[in-house]
Amino acid sequence: MDHEAIYRAYAGTVVSINDVNAFDKDGKVVSIEQSKVDTARSDLNKLNSRIGAYPSFGDQLDQLYWDKKNGTNKWVEAIDKVKSDNPKPSDIPKP
Repeated sequence: MDHEAIYRAYAGTVVSINDVNAFDKDGKVVSIEQSKVDTARSDLNKLNSRIGAYPSFGDQLDQLYWDKKNGTNKWVEAIDKVKSDNPKPSDIPKP
């Protein structure tokens, strides 16, 4: 069972999972639809790709330093590119 995807697909409903079933807060078995789990897994994979596409924090800080020193905007351009190339799944709120 893909626990992470089940928790995402059934957020607020599923509170625990064993090797066979998923359960709600009252300990009742929750019927799982594979299509919902597959969609959640796809969203998680996209989110993980997005996270991995960002430069390391050290590289970002270095770029911010050089942008400030040189009057450039390369950090913003790099971050904008990651965001446009890797959109967030629709159910993750934007800040």
